[in-house]
Amino acid sequence: MSGTTAKPQLLTPFNVIAGIILLFGAVIVVLRYINGLAYATNLTQDTTWGLWTGFKLVFVALAASGYTLTTAVYIFGMKEYHVLVRPAVLAGFLGYTLFILILLFDLGRAWRIYYPFLIQAGPTSALFEIALCVALYYTTQFLELTPVGFEWLRWKRWRRFMVSIVVGLTIFGLFLSMLHQSTLGALFLTVPGKVHPLWYSSYIPLHFFMSSALGGVSMVILIGLICRRVWSHKMEVSREKLDELTVGLGKAGAITMLAYFAVKVTDVALMDTWHYIFTPMGLWYLLEMVGFVLLPCLLYALGYRERRPRLIRLTAVLAVLGVILNRLNVSVIAFNWQLPYEQRYFPHWMEYVTVLFLITLGIVVFKFVSDWFAIVHDHPDYQSHH
Repeated sequence: MSGTTAKPQLLTPFNVIAGIILLFGAVIVVLRYINGLAYATNLTQDTTWGLWTGFKLVFVALAASGYTLTTAVYIFGMKEYHVLVRPAVLAGFLGYTLFILILLFDLGRAWRIYYPFLIQAGPTSALFEIALCVALYYTTQFLELTPVGFEWLRWKRWRRFMVSIVVGLTIFGLFLSMLHQSTLGALFLTVPGKVHPLWYSSYIPLHFFMSSALGGVSMVILIGLICRRVWSHKMEVSREKLDELTVGLGKAGAITMLAYFAVKVTDVALMDTWHYIFTPMGLWYLLEMVGFVLLPCLLYALGYRERRPRLIRLTAVLAVLGVILNRLNVSVIAFNWQLPYEQRYFPHWMEYVTVLFLITLGIVVFKFVSDWFAIVHDHPDYQSHH
């Protein structure tokens, strides 16, 4: 495939560990469907959103690597980043795949998922808008990846057609991303008494969209590093060129994080929630904002100014952790914050196993596709094309 003649090695440490996790996780998933949500989760009638809901938000936020990079390359003309487009889109596509899978685990009647489209469509519902936009955007990302399959099948005419409409797909995908990334935040507007005031805001849709953009930029940095480390024998881009691209992405990361931090501080002022800052939850909020937003912003700026790609990559790890922390804060940690400790929700161990299972599944699929198809490199027949 894609001119690869090397024989794959199955019994590697990565494959063995991943196989064990996938096997154990698959058993948990089967037991969840046989015995119901109460068997595999600690959800109750009072707490119906838990760890799985939090990671739904995480997967979608980090899957923003697709729309951020395609927008930069195909709309703003930053062609030098084209080498990272396919890995970024593949990561985004797999992120939405994990979102859909964990949604199926989290729904009480997953087999009725088609109801919002065919039976009980609610055009004024935030959930309907999310379902529609995610379905359309998932399809859009699949179409953006079809040239990979057409190259392998040697269907040159179909590949040429899909490449010719990539700008239109990018614009449509950006539009859909703006809608559903923000509407995921709007879901929490329906529970004003449950989310802590420092995280609850009438501007939370804007917060979710902006944080997805900075998460997407940070993921692109990490994807570039991983591709270089794992598939260095395939990537045509040199280490020096990748370092140069990483420095440019560091500048984008600094700008997006500064804008996000300014909006969040302004929001605290507008909502007049300063008096919560020095409470226990307020100190946790400060940790998120200072340790995982302001600090990465400054480190991104320093890495860009000093041309230090390694610092930028380390900062990208911190920024991604910050996005994960924010989504879990909103949906789990700062949710039902006013309840007594003994009534608070704490995830069941099977919920953690399921999340690990899905993350491992995403990594395995990404590795398989990148090993066998032209993702991190140009197909031999199209090395002069974009």
